[in-house]
Amino acid sequence: MLDLLIQNGLIFDGLGSAPVRGDIGIQNGRIVEIALSLPVAAREVVDASGLWVTPGFIDIHTHYDLELEIAPGLSESVRHGVTSVVIGNCSLSIAIGEAQMLADIFQRVETLSHRLIAKWLLKSLSWQTPAEYLQHLQQLPLGPNVAPLFGHSALRAYVMGLERSLTVQPSKFELNIMQRITADALDAGFVGVSIDMFPWHRMSGEWQGYTIPSQHAKYKEYAMLAKLCRKRDRVFQVTPNLQKLASFVDILRMGSGIGKPLRLTVLSALDAVHDRKLWRIFSPLLFIWNRILNGNVRFQTLTEPFTIYSDGPVTPLFEEFSTGAQLNGCKSRQERQQLWQSEVFRRQFRQEWNSKWRKSFHRQLDLMEVVDCPEASWQGLSFAEIAHRKQQEPVDLFMQALQTYDTDLRWVATGANDRLKPRLAMMRHPDIFPGFTDAGAHVHNLGYYDGALSLLKQAVATNFLSPEVAISRVTGEPARWFRLDTGVLKVGAKADIVLLDPLALNQPISTQVEISDPVLDGEPRMVKRGSDEIVQAVYINGVRVICKGKVSDRLGRERLGSVLSPC
Repeated sequence: MLDLLIQNGLIFDGLGSAPVRGDIGIQNGRIVEIALSLPVAAREVVDASGLWVTPGFIDIHTHYDLELEIAPGLSESVRHGVTSVVIGNCSLSIAIGEAQMLADIFQRVETLSHRLIAKWLLKSLSWQTPAEYLQHLQQLPLGPNVAPLFGHSALRAYVMGLERSLTVQPSKFELNIMQRITADALDAGFVGVSIDMFPWHRMSGEWQGYTIPSQHAKYKEYAMLAKLCRKRDRVFQVTPNLQKLASFVDILRMGSGIGKPLRLTVLSALDAVHDRKLWRIFSPLLFIWNRILNGNVRFQTLTEPFTIYSDGPVTPLFEEFSTGAQLNGCKSRQERQQLWQSEVFRRQFRQEWNSKWRKSFHRQLDLMEVVDCPEASWQGLSFAEIAHRKQQEPVDLFMQALQTYDTDLRWVATGANDRLKPRLAMMRHPDIFPGFTDAGAHVHNLGYYDGALSLLKQAVATNFLSPEVAISRVTGEPARWFRLDTGVLKVGAKADIVLLDPLALNQPISTQVEISDPVLDGEPRMVKRGSDEIVQAVYINGVRVICKGKVSDRLGRERLGSVLSPC
């Protein structure tokens, strides 16, 4: 007798094949039969008539490392059909190192809740090696499957000590230790290594404001890690320095060459508001890299407009210039007020805001809108519109608002991917993965947990991809590239399955909304809703964990997902 029989659904295998109508039989968490009709007994029978039956979605870029320790069900992602997540991105992981040091590396980069950090620190660490960390993960009551990258910042700080990892280069002996630990981690089952060159990523704690350890490495150190990944055919994930051309040259050197190509994924391909021509470079660059220079490179792109919410002067968007970073580093409103009272600080802020040099966020006040403010008449207006009404210079009005209202002022801006045509072109490109959701990070600034569904909505609305290809782009295709045993519906596969109502896909991309999240002890979190009509059910290991928006109490209480190692 089968445990579960899903009947009469339109089955998408995750490989891009044309869908077929049929039945799927599941036993002991595995798919045991797929046929036009299965006239066999089952403990549970689900009629999927009119529904699409797809593999569970794979989120290739998350920062759930700490949240997994607190709430391993990851319900915010699972409710949108995600059944596998890649963690350890951007050089950040907790696979090795002392707890407080890791918290200081994570907290400001991902703007994680102080309460979440405090809860995690109380649990402390119970492992000493990366292999023991994998064993620890396997014992958690995982909801989705977890594929961990080994984070370079944690490795560097562990080997060199935090202070030296931020101030000097490693000795030959320390490089050899990093090499040995990384080789052991990859051999134990990590899917690859992540490094970070992005200057927005800064420390909290004792070394507040310094960029995180991975950014202080030189090419030799990065290349050593890349060589280990190349030899074992593992993923090497890079976050480049958008303000430094040399970082792209280094990445190009590591990702090209004779022999086995490096399995390299780079963040990120975006249609940036500050440079409307930038997105056009990705296609020719990837052609040269992959077709001429023997590369195996995949960029990542967000499947919707990159919209970020900010609390006055506290926002990741300010990390790219020094006075903004100073504001982010303040521990209280009083500290920020002291900065604003300095004429030197105000002058420098104005100069940096107006500077066109090294700008990743557009800083266009006509594109920055007030969401909430004690001055109710401002809501829904851009700072430029408010300044015009008050007959002030926009930058002066903006600075005055930040100083007066501090975090009582909430504003929003879209920095990339707001134009449909470039967004579709990038999502369609075979060497650009739809992903880059940052799920689990910046919880009060963004929430793109439904990235796969956003892709499917646009595919249905525009026909820029067929449904079977769109589904494969977030299931079987990333699974094959990351070498993960998931993302397909076939006999013998783990029964990670999503039932979708295709008619409900005919709706716009969902907006972000704010909730009070019990995982964060009631602190606010930006999330997505609106998937309840689309996602009829989610199964992990053959167990239904989502039913029309309702989360099963089994999610996060019993082990359903597994730790994915390269296959």
